[in-house]
Amino acid sequence: MPRFSVIVPAFRVQAYLHACLDSVLAQSFKDYEIVVVDDCSPDACGPIADEYARRDPRVTALHLPRNTGLGPARNAGMGRAAGDYLIFLDGDDTLLPDALQTIADRIDATGEPDVLMYDYARTYWTGRSVRNVLAAHLDEGGPARFRLTDRPELLQLLMVVWNKAYRRAFIEAEGFTFPPGYYEDTPWTYPVLMSAGSIAVLDAVCVSYRQRRRGNILSTTSEKHFDVFDQYDRVFAFIDARPELALWRPVMFRRMLDHFSALFASRDRLPHHSRAAFFRRAAASCRRYRTPGAPVPRRALLRHGLLRLGARRTYQALSGAQRLGGRLRRGSAAVRRAVRGAALRAHYRIQLRLPLRSRDAVFAARGGGGYTGSPAAIEAKVRELVPGVRTAWICRAVDAHTVPTGTRHLAPGTFAHWTALARSTYLVNDAAFDRGLVKRRGQVLLQTHEGTPLRTVGTDLLDRPAAARGTDFEQLLRSVDTWDFSLSANQHSTLVRERAYPSAYLTLEYGSPRNDVYHRTGPADVARLRETLGIPAGSTALLYAPTHRDYRRVQRPALDLERLVRVLGPQFVVLARAPQLAGPGGHRAPHPRIIDVSGHRSVETLALASDALITDYASLMFDYVNLDRPVVLHLADIEAYEAARGTYFDITTFPPGIVARGQDELFDIFATGHWRGSRSAELRAAFRARFCPYDDGYAAERVVRRVFLGETDGLPLPVPSAARRTPAALPAQDGAGAGVKS
Repeated sequence: MPRFSVIVPAFRVQAYLHACLDSVLAQSFKDYEIVVVDDCSPDACGPIADEYARRDPRVTALHLPRNTGLGPARNAGMGRAAGDYLIFLDGDDTLLPDALQTIADRIDATGEPDVLMYDYARTYWTGRSVRNVLAAHLDEGGPARFRLTDRPELLQLLMVVWNKAYRRAFIEAEGFTFPPGYYEDTPWTYPVLMSAGSIAVLDAVCVSYRQRRRGNILSTTSEKHFDVFDQYDRVFAFIDARPELALWRPVMFRRMLDHFSALFASRDRLPHHSRAAFFRRAAASCRRYRTPGAPVPRRALLRHGLLRLGARRTYQALSGAQRLGGRLRRGSAAVRRAVRGAALRAHYRIQLRLPLRSRDAVFAARGGGGYTGSPAAIEAKVRELVPGVRTAWICRAVDAHTVPTGTRHLAPGTFAHWTALARSTYLVNDAAFDRGLVKRRGQVLLQTHEGTPLRTVGTDLLDRPAAARGTDFEQLLRSVDTWDFSLSANQHSTLVRERAYPSAYLTLEYGSPRNDVYHRTGPADVARLRETLGIPAGSTALLYAPTHRDYRRVQRPALDLERLVRVLGPQFVVLARAPQLAGPGGHRAPHPRIIDVSGHRSVETLALASDALITDYASLMFDYVNLDRPVVLHLADIEAYEAARGTYFDITTFPPGIVARGQDELFDIFATGHWRGSRSAELRAAFRARFCPYDDGYAAERVVRRVFLGETDGLPLPVPSAARRTPAALPAQDGAGAGVKS
């Protein structure tokens, strides 16, 4: 008997059925069967199901003699199912990688509940993926198993069949089946949850819910939407037949009113000539099942009352007034924004005519982010070495706490922000200031950049539209023309940027100030950083920091981190700095030894706290080698990346450490200890010698002496040889990194 029966009804989904079935067959968990129900589909769904059934014995193709609809098709699939748990998957949706393993683990951990509820993400035809906005209701805190009365807020989640796993013995004992018609999920999900003896939740995205541009049945204009009345009749009949469920009647009454209101408000579902009849049917159902008791939001009280009374014209007038009010509010907000924008522009023009403040300096990093990077290192050194200076940092209010005491915080787009840009003598950024910036005579603009470039940048992207993504190159060059100084970490960066950002600025090949911290931090400070991040004592911490893929609309993890930590064994943890882990469609951190640090503002802190780096094409590798710790490159998609973005040299021929071309090869590198062997050390030393000649802990000082103090004699300061530099050491740990489980 398989653990899961995955039931896939198929009707007019030939364009998506391959992806649906492939997503199941690619699961790491293998104890399942798939029952594909061809609901007499007029397209190729039947032959596709037969093809998969021939290819894999776990797939059963069931062909119905006539089209019955989604509900009866699922019933037919249940009749063939033999698994412990039933999972329903629509033919145009997909399971996320490792979804079945995650579901199986949670079922085992919660003692085999009657129903397990899990999360989904809406995936749009553009490739954008958005996680369910009510995901917080799936919090796994509290009792592992419970009844619906313990957590009634679960009814606020989307009441569909495919975001749950059902214990088949429970379903069969209760005799649950799907009715025909539209909204067949309604008389299934509500009764199942109300009568379940035990429910559990899983806070992980397991299903990709495809939002088709056209062709979704429930978005079509049809009188079949009247089926919703029959479906709620079935729900209330179920409650009335079981007196112990009477407490749910007020809740179902309110849910029914909300559902009717939503359908009537939708202009693309009901034919115009049938809207009055729909409202009359809705009013009749409200009178029939009226059960006071469930709290109703104040904004819905009037709407519900008019619906019960059948006052359609008044209801429509109220809805029209609400829509008009919304448009007026939006219009008023637009006017306020326009007036404020005009006031800011006028203010800026006035400030441009006032004298510069010779001791004022403005800093920013990464598009208005927090206090970090080379601008932060330079700002701190300015306050130390330049008497009387007044520094300000531009960042969003949410990041204001990162700005040190004594440095003024400027929120972007404020009058104070534009005053500072107009009147400060020094402007320092690692990206671009606002495109409205007017560079004044006497202002000094220092561009620090964000690390050493491996991937193509600047005007070199002209021939790479996939990576350029609509870059305004004329605006880019206007911004470059405002630079007085361009900071460079090495000769490679100098040569690349002087070609990719052509203008008359002066290059300062002084090193990378953001790397100074790697040479000025002691083991005790590193130990505190590790503790702050939650790295267990004695563990080996691997920092996983991949870069963005220009050739993908949706960023997907290139590395199976759960499998990685299983291979590594209990003494390893992974610090995952991957934006897709924290995105709306991503999984929660599924393993206690995977620490999601995607939102951490300082990559330097993460580097200091880690024992080794796993990356791909990220410029972080050029900085990380300063620590003289192992680097492993995971380059599974190098051909695609080279084609879309391009690189300035072949990283496989001159890498900072061991290179893995695939996931299994990477696992072997760790299993054999090759990641920290002598070859790894040799590659790292050569890489550091080429790309970190000035990184010695004094790069910020060199910059400040040249730009702010005007010193030129003796600069750059003498740089010690690599052998004499002392990068931050890890704290002594007993048994750290002692082997990898094969």
